[in-house]
Amino acid sequence: MDERSYVSAKPMTKQTYRVCFCFRRRFKLHSSEPPDEIKGLFARYSENGTMTVDHLHRFLIEVQKEQRATREDAQAIVDRLRELKHLNILHRKGLSCEAFFRYLFGDTNPPLSPDQGVHHDMDAPLSHYFIYTGHNSYLTGNQISSDCSDVPIIKALQRGVRVIELDIWPNSTKDNIDVLHGGTLTTPVELIKCLRSIKEHAFVMSEYPVIITLEDHITPELQAKVAEMVTQTYGDMLYCPGSEGLKEFPSPESLKKRIIISTKPPKKYLEAQESKEREIEQQKSKASTDEEAWGKELPELKGGDSVAGDLNDSDEEDNSHEEVLDDGDKAQRNVMPAYVRLIAIHAMRRKGGLKDYLRVNPDKVTRLSLDEQKLEKAVAAHGEDLIRFTQRNLLRVFPKRTRIDSSNYNPMIGWRYGAQMVALNMQGHGRPLWLMHGMFRANGGCGYVKKPEFLMKSGLDNEVFDPTAKLPVKTTLKVTVYMGEGWYYDFHRTHFDAYSPPDFYTRVGIAGVKADTVMKRTKTREDNWTPVWNEEFEFPLTVPELALLRIEVHEYDISEKDDFGGQTCLPVWELRRGIRSVPLHNYEGEKFQSVKLLMRFEFV
Repeated sequence: MDERSYVSAKPMTKQTYRVCFCFRRRFKLHSSEPPDEIKGLFARYSENGTMTVDHLHRFLIEVQKEQRATREDAQAIVDRLRELKHLNILHRKGLSCEAFFRYLFGDTNPPLSPDQGVHHDMDAPLSHYFIYTGHNSYLTGNQISSDCSDVPIIKALQRGVRVIELDIWPNSTKDNIDVLHGGTLTTPVELIKCLRSIKEHAFVMSEYPVIITLEDHITPELQAKVAEMVTQTYGDMLYCPGSEGLKEFPSPESLKKRIIISTKPPKKYLEAQESKEREIEQQKSKASTDEEAWGKELPELKGGDSVAGDLNDSDEEDNSHEEVLDDGDKAQRNVMPAYVRLIAIHAMRRKGGLKDYLRVNPDKVTRLSLDEQKLEKAVAAHGEDLIRFTQRNLLRVFPKRTRIDSSNYNPMIGWRYGAQMVALNMQGHGRPLWLMHGMFRANGGCGYVKKPEFLMKSGLDNEVFDPTAKLPVKTTLKVTVYMGEGWYYDFHRTHFDAYSPPDFYTRVGIAGVKADTVMKRTKTREDNWTPVWNEEFEFPLTVPELALLRIEVHEYDISEKDDFGGQTCLPVWELRRGIRSVPLHNYEGEKFQSVKLLMRFEFV
């Protein structure tokens, strides 16, 4: 409601007068003076104080670098501005300077294209993507004493998270399954409740597959119950390729609206598989020895009774575990296959050292989990092996145990080495999560971001990408921070300072490979709700494909810690060139209603 409509609806009382005064003050603040460069651009692309549709069209192509923009696109901008009739800032033939400024600073001029949607190639194997991944997705707060609930799971899915982690344990009476953080004071939530909430909200934000990683601490009997529960809940949504494990991961495109289970297969099943693999290796070894002595053996006819044929029998997977079961384990014979068949992505049971974990099996793909500390050791000692492993297999990284406050680590460390499932505590807050939000704003926010090609290929001498190498600059990103507005509406007027307007400054920088990582800041603008900085920064980028633009606003405080005024993080490779309105988010990552910056992005 504008001032005029409010006044016409109510008699002019003292309270109405105050409201009208607030409208005027708010309008004045909202209609802050355009920066000099914006005035200069308006003068360049207008005549006699009016920017026509043709002028605007030329501006879109030449300054905004929207090469495909049409005259109809420019007309649509003018038409949208005409809907803001109470502003009274349009001329009959086009835009005034103030209307042009409102377009630039408006919600329809964001830094990432709102129309681009999913535009990465989605037909490659899952291992070719960074995947939006949560850790202990059921916790509402800290790792020790918070409640377990389906609410944080729902929130994560609504944000676009594609990997949900559930720790499953026997309930207090040992006849059902709970989700909780074992060995802590966290209160449990029933598994079935979590499964149903996942089903209801899995594809609200994205049609691409949701992976449920299970940390399994239950008995074989309860595993059978989980199998029944999962099968009945998801039905045809469940992706079950068979219990032998995958030779290559399917693509996100082929798995749209599918639920995928990933966990470690039961120990007995793995022992049987290892026994079978040893037997195959022995047969291969014997065959190789015979060939060396006597020449190649004659091939068998199809349908023959060769050993190889028996070992590849399709029913072998269901019965192989029985060979290693003791009499006391007979109850598991019918339990295990049903549970194993649920597991589409097999998680690795680690044996040996880091070098052994990262050995690539050409006949099978798997998922390996490392905590942040083991990842750092792997990066230091086996960086090349990490990248080779993630070219075919999935690597999940998770926070170390001591992060009981649900804090997080720098996700860039994992992404630099191709780790697909960099898992963060989504109920936490702070800069690591802001980077996560920024990464997955890419590709239409679908939760899957295609990894750069250099992380997927080996060179002629089998060399792979080295994130620590000194590389030439590929491009330079120029960022201009013009001004900001909106704090007056989204914060109480005494939030930053009880007696004067705030003193804002902006921090701008890059998160990426180590050589590109940097933060810079503007000067502080004192006593101003709509600060104007007009400062330009340059960021030479050696690996722009892994670069995220970090933006933070703080309020300078001489005696205490500076106050937080907003943040956002944007994938550099998807930035729209030109002058853009950049909405900021709060500490928890939720978008402010009004707070935004006017910025310019150029690549030189």
